[in-house]
Amino acid sequence: MSDPTVGVRPTRTPELESLDPPTPARPAAGGARLDSLLDMMLPVTIEFGRTSLSMQEVLDLGPGSVIQLDRLVGEAVDIYVSDRRMAEGEVVVIGERFGVRITRVLPRPHESAPSRGDR
Repeated sequence: MSDPTVGVRPTRTPELESLDPPTPARPAAGGARLDSLLDMMLPVTIEFGRTSLSMQEVLDLGPGSVIQLDRLVGEAVDIYVSDRRMAEGEVVVIGERFGVRITRVLPRPHESAPSRGDR
């Protein structure tokens, strides 16, 4: 059998757009601006603690019942944005309302920050 001859020719690669992420100063491909995303409202949840109760304990709950949580006084609370644990903080009082002071921002999810079920 004879070896077939393989022809080689140079190819041209198409021009690709920059791999830098779009910014307000530099819109995304096609001229679409992402500014409108900055006004998007996201749910924020503060978790003080958790516990488990038996069905009987749940049925026994009523006005004045106290449920003990797994957190100690002064321990950091978890701050979730759209069901992702994003930060930790401490409870503060602002006038007659509660607030949370952020004490630690957690690494991005792809950097192995635990999600709500991983705590």
